[in-house]
Amino acid sequence: MATAAFITGAKVEFLEFPAVVTPPWSTKSYFLGGAGARGVTIDGEFVKFTAIGVYLEDNAMSSLAAKWKGKTASELLESLDFYRDIIKGSFEKLIRGSKIRTLDGPEYVRKVSENCVAHMKSVGTYSDAEEKAIQKFRDAFKDQNFPPGSSVFYKQSPTGTLGLSFSKDETIPEHEYAVIDNKPLSEAVLETMIGEIPVSPALKESLASRFYQFLKESNLNTQN
Repeated sequence: MATAAFITGAKVEFLEFPAVVTPPWSTKSYFLGGAGARGVTIDGEFVKFTAIGVYLEDNAMSSLAAKWKGKTASELLESLDFYRDIIKGSFEKLIRGSKIRTLDGPEYVRKVSENCVAHMKSVGTYSDAEEKAIQKFRDAFKDQNFPPGSSVFYKQSPTGTLGLSFSKDETIPEHEYAVIDNKPLSEAVLETMIGEIPVSPALKESLASRFYQFLKESNLNTQN
């Protein structure tokens, strides 16, 4: 499926996101669901810090088609259920966050972890286990520094395992730096990117417009 002609790459600022990737630790291929920038408004100007690409395991296409094929891009964008089906879907996700501007690890992880904790508390999934997982998550970044072009990779399994790895460019490392077995945290990472209060509206828009085209072009059966 991921080799289909309608699967395309994307460019965010100077960063290229290829249409399909096959990590060195897997025989599976992952297709680019969408990509977009994350930033903050400083003195009235939107400053981009990170470009995020969300890659999905091949079977995500058929999984999502059963419910969402035939919907318009606007309908997908306006439906929180569409994004939740990506976040909670029974397929692997590989998220690449590449830096547009320099960020040090503690600075980066502070905001990410705060957003994750806020979400987990809001939905009632934050307990002692999640507190320990958040601390392990923060510890993984404490000695990291991310110059422009460097990347953080999040591998998310359907069972809730979150794998972290770091690269000085867009190359996917052979080995994960840390693995955290906590489903609420794993889902919260992607939820904060594309959920109800997204840090990257551009990524949400990209996912909606691309999946509209993907499902329109595909010949997948929409019956369960």
